[in-house]
Amino acid sequence: MNEQKILDEIGKAGLVPLFTHKDLEIAKKTVDTCYEAGIRVFEYTNRLPNSFEVFKSLKLYAEKYPDLIFGIGTIFTVKDAERYLYAGADFIISPAMIPDVAHYCFQRGVTYIPGCATISEVYQAITTGSALVKIFPGNVLGPAFVKSVLSVLPDVKLMATGGVSPDDKNLKAWFDSGVFCVGMGSQLFDSKEMEAGNFEGLKNRVIDSLNAIQKIKQ
Repeated sequence: MNEQKILDEIGKAGLVPLFTHKDLEIAKKTVDTCYEAGIRVFEYTNRLPNSFEVFKSLKLYAEKYPDLIFGIGTIFTVKDAERYLYAGADFIISPAMIPDVAHYCFQRGVTYIPGCATISEVYQAITTGSALVKIFPGNVLGPAFVKSVLSVLPDVKLMATGGVSPDDKNLKAWFDSGVFCVGMGSQLFDSKEMEAGNFEGLKNRVIDSLNAIQKIKQ
C-alpha cells in the first residue's frame, strides 16, 4: 500500500476508527457500517486472544471494499508485525515508539505509525522514518501538547488517540491544536449496543464526526 495514498485518505477524513471485538460477525457488521458512513481507513487493534484470527477473516471480508485501507494497531513486536503483514495489513500502528518494529516496517516499505508521549519520541519517530506520529495517550497529554510539539516541529503530522470523543467541542479542541487527524475507539463504539444488533448509533456517530471535522477544518 502506497504511503502517500494512506496519508491522503487519512487527511481527507481526519478520522481513523480504532476497533476490536472477539466476534467476527459483529466485526464484519462494524466494518460495513463504518464504510457506509464514509470511513476509508480502518484500524483493527491487536488486544484480544483471538485478534489475529478475527483480523485474518475480517481482512478477507473487507476486500469487497477495494478502496478501504485496513491496518492493525497495538503492535509491540516484530513477530506480530510480520504475521499481520502476511495477513494483509496495510499499515502498522504501535502505542509506543518501537525502533525494531519501525526498522522492520521501513525495510519493507510499510507505513509505521508509532505512539509518542514526548517531543524526544516524536523527533525519534520522524527521523527514523515515520510520516505520521500518534500522540498517545491523548487524554493525558491533551491538545496543549500538540501545540507544543508543532511549535518546534511544525511539519510533523500528528494523530491524537485516546481522549478523543465524537462531540464538536472535543474535536474542535484537537483540530484547533493542529492535529492532522484523530483516532477514535471506545467513544465511537458502544459494544453493548452493537452486540444487541443495533448499528445505527455507530453509523450516526461516524457520520456526525466526519461532518464535524470537515466543518472545523474549513
